[in-house]
Amino acid sequence: MTNILIIYYSQNGSTKKMARLIARGAEMIEDISSVIRTVPSDNEDNNGDALVEKSDLDSCSGLIIGSPTHFGNMAAPMKTFIDSTTSEWFNGTLTGKPAGVFTSTSSLHGGQETTLLSMMLPLIHHGMIITGVPYSEKRLVSTRSGGTPYGPSHVSFNENAEITEDEKEICINFGKKIAGLALKIKT
Repeated sequence: MTNILIIYYSQNGSTKKMARLIARGAEMIEDISSVIRTVPSDNEDNNGDALVEKSDLDSCSGLIIGSPTHFGNMAAPMKTFIDSTTSEWFNGTLTGKPAGVFTSTSSLHGGQETTLLSMMLPLIHHGMIITGVPYSEKRLVSTRSGGTPYGPSHVSFNENAEITEDEKEICINFGKKIAGLALKIKT
């Protein structure tokens, strides 16, 4: 079975909700399963999801990572995990697999795009095939909150606002896109 590994870190729950939506989209593709994992954190529990293990990277057919934005960059727990993947980098564990990124912020201009771009850099070093959100995604053009060509995003407007319909559809379609690519690459 082809599986898409979705690794996230979430402080207030938005990034976790996005991970679930992306997983739902991936599983809409026949013969695809999704595996949702979170990263270790000193500040909270693991959000009810299993912690990521290196074996998850070995067995995935595609990888999607998500983190809230902290000062225009991914949160420290996600960065700590990514920095621990040196042996996978040396072994080419992720080379040639499709990958994508997603984020959430509390403000509209909170650094979403810099966070998404910075999360792509280690994936590029791993030799992954980076996938964004194309403008053929109609919700990308109509959204008044989150959503970028670099990856799905959510804006809570400092109120823990629910994920909008546009943001939901962007997440779901992003999951479908990466799952479809994983199948094409695998065959």
